[in-house]
Amino acid sequence: MVSPGLRRAAGYAWRLLLLGVAGYAAFTVLERLQLPAVAVFLALVVTSVLRPVADLLDRVMPRPLAVLITLLSAVLLLAGLFTLVGEVVASGSARLGMEFRGGLGRIERWLEGAPFHVPSGTVAGLQGKIGSFLASHRSMLISTAVTGASRVVEAATVAALALFLSVFFIHSGDRMWQWGLQQLPTGSRSTCDRAGRVAWRTFAGYTRGIVIVAASNAVLVGLALWLLQVPLALPLTLLEFFATLIPLVGSPIAMAIASVVALATRGPVTALIVLGLIVVIGQIEGHLLHPLVMSWAVRIHPVTVALSVTAGAVLAGVIGAVVAVPLVSVAWAVISELRNRG
Repeated sequence: MVSPGLRRAAGYAWRLLLLGVAGYAAFTVLERLQLPAVAVFLALVVTSVLRPVADLLDRVMPRPLAVLITLLSAVLLLAGLFTLVGEVVASGSARLGMEFRGGLGRIERWLEGAPFHVPSGTVAGLQGKIGSFLASHRSMLISTAVTGASRVVEAATVAALALFLSVFFIHSGDRMWQWGLQQLPTGSRSTCDRAGRVAWRTFAGYTRGIVIVAASNAVLVGLALWLLQVPLALPLTLLEFFATLIPLVGSPIAMAIASVVALATRGPVTALIVLGLIVVIGQIEGHLLHPLVMSWAVRIHPVTVALSVTAGAVLAGVIGAVVAVPLVSVAWAVISELRNRG
């Protein structure tokens, strides 16, 4: 005779096993179709940010023209920003090289003094070893560069596909959703419609919120680097914006890179101040920006965020770290909606 408790445990066990198999199968398929999956994700991100603008323009002009103006404005804005960054780097490359060389000398003298007492010539010897390593592994570096070039082509393909999908998502996403519902059994349409709408509200809210948080962080970092006269302030500000899209870990990594630049060009005191900004901006983000901007859209514990980012990075690298939190947020919102109103 099987006890009721064991029977219930067995029932939960086989259901969890089926969910695990289904999840593994879905992950395997997405891994094989990584490029189109990333393109769809990017298209949804673009749609969540730009659709309100297109809806606003739709009130005074035809819908196709509103979508065209919205997308062209966004593309031109990004192209202009990256062009400006490239010009800043190119125009200051000579001066920056001199500052880096002088900064390396200051760092070497700093390490030779108290409290480190690094033997004289250690840094120069390390530079020589790095140069020898690069020279001896030139073929490997060329192969890596070729692989990187293919990655650039893949990224361009994904961006073009995402832009193409965004046009249709922004223009007629509602009609596409309704068509999809019509392909489902009649009895499940209402439930799927509720789940889909709450999923989209959560995803759009998260995307807009993280963009606002990233922009706020970038403004704070850019202002601080400008006041501290750190070179490459504009490129580092842009790096901070994109890095903040990876919750918890992205912003500190970007600030650590900025501190290295500050150390090489402005000295250890400025570098320590930039490192201190990691704590200050982290406190502002965690206790002010996230509660104000994100709480109405996403309600998941910071521990869940940390575990989601880690698991996503282990499974799919940087892409997994970026998409993990919105996917977990959407899944939790859908489960809560179906449980509360089921």
